[in-house]
Amino acid sequence: LGWPKGRGLVTIWIGHVMLCVSYVAIIVQSRVKEMNKSLEEAALDLGATPLKVFFLVTLPLISQALISGWLLSFTISVDDLILSAFLSGPGSTTLPLVVFSRVRLGLNPEMNALATLFISVVTIGVVLLNQVMNARERKRLADMRMAFEPAVATA
Repeated sequence: LGWPKGRGLVTIWIGHVMLCVSYVAIIVQSRVKEMNKSLEEAALDLGATPLKVFFLVTLPLISQALISGWLLSFTISVDDLILSAFLSGPGSTTLPLVVFSRVRLGLNPEMNALATLFISVVTIGVVLLNQVMNARERKRLADMRMAFEPAVATA
């Protein structure tokens, strides 16, 4: 790992965490400011413990901000070649450093294959996430329709 003698994976990890924590904090902070505090207060009034309120009310409300922060941090971390170069020791190499060194020497089939894998994984992830979100929205609309149908029939 290279810690504490020299630089290695631990120093790279600490550096990238220090770089990205500010981005995540800004994203999550903006979501927390927009959040409806009465939902948490209602859960507390109904007898939930603060820990239960956090996991069952607050965390689901800020989950999209946490995912967005993670995606932004991951993108920044993979893209930050300079930080990786300064923090890595002679025995540790990260993916951005390998890609940069191989591209400098000329493109080879390995880099093309790596780019194809990245694009494929991102495309598959986006399509799957879109399908899941569409299914949840359809279920939510169906539940809303079912909830309002008996009320309309009795009126």
